[in-house]
Amino acid sequence: MKTNHFFKNAALEALRGNWGKAVILTLLYILLAGAFAAPTAYTSVKMQQYTRENISGMNSISKLASIIQSPEYLTLQRQSNGTSGITTLAQIFLLMPIGLGFANAFRRLLVHKENRLLHNTVHIAFSNYWHKVWGMLLMAIFTALWSLLFIIPGIVKAYAYSMTPYILEENPELSANEAIDRSRFMMRGHKFDLFWLQLSFIGWFFLCIFTGGIGFLWLQPYYSCAKAAFYEEVKADYALNGGLA
Repeated sequence: MKTNHFFKNAALEALRGNWGKAVILTLLYILLAGAFAAPTAYTSVKMQQYTRENISGMNSISKLASIIQSPEYLTLQRQSNGTSGITTLAQIFLLMPIGLGFANAFRRLLVHKENRLLHNTVHIAFSNYWHKVWGMLLMAIFTALWSLLFIIPGIVKAYAYSMTPYILEENPELSANEAIDRSRFMMRGHKFDLFWLQLSFIGWFFLCIFTGGIGFLWLQPYYSCAKAAFYEEVKADYALNGGLA
């Protein structure tokens, strides 16, 4: 297994001369995700604000019961449920495939030197669309079901399934289940390696916080390319072993 230093150097080499496109793509992706999350966050804040403004005095428990049954609160609750439903659908049918396209656009930059990042993100996201949506949704469902047992099994499975977005794009002949299974096989013995790679970015993560979050526009492309390099390594290792489970 190659070192984190190798993956990060490969990422920096791929991004050389392409930082502007990478930052713009990351900004657009964040804005898109934020646009769908904002209505749900807004109604949630309004509900909390309404509760704080109307609860007071010693008899706060009974007061709270009357507040949550008030017409105003119930209206906010319905709005919250509606926006949550829209956000969930947007995540499934838009953000999940675009997230897959985002990851694979940086893989193409790394491997094939294709620097049309925005074009590749959209093209990859919406080609073979339903297969990719189903694959990403199934991966999320499996991870959530494992998380219902305990937190740790969910985290372990998230690492096991983490190569699925690349496999769905590179191997369209595989079913969603087969792509997830291949990711599991690829990641056997490599889950901690991916965790260690992520941990190596922790310093940059805190530095980005100190910039008010602006630094993440550079950190995300850096990490995405490094993770793509990691995928290429575990894929090569899987092929070297004859693709054996």
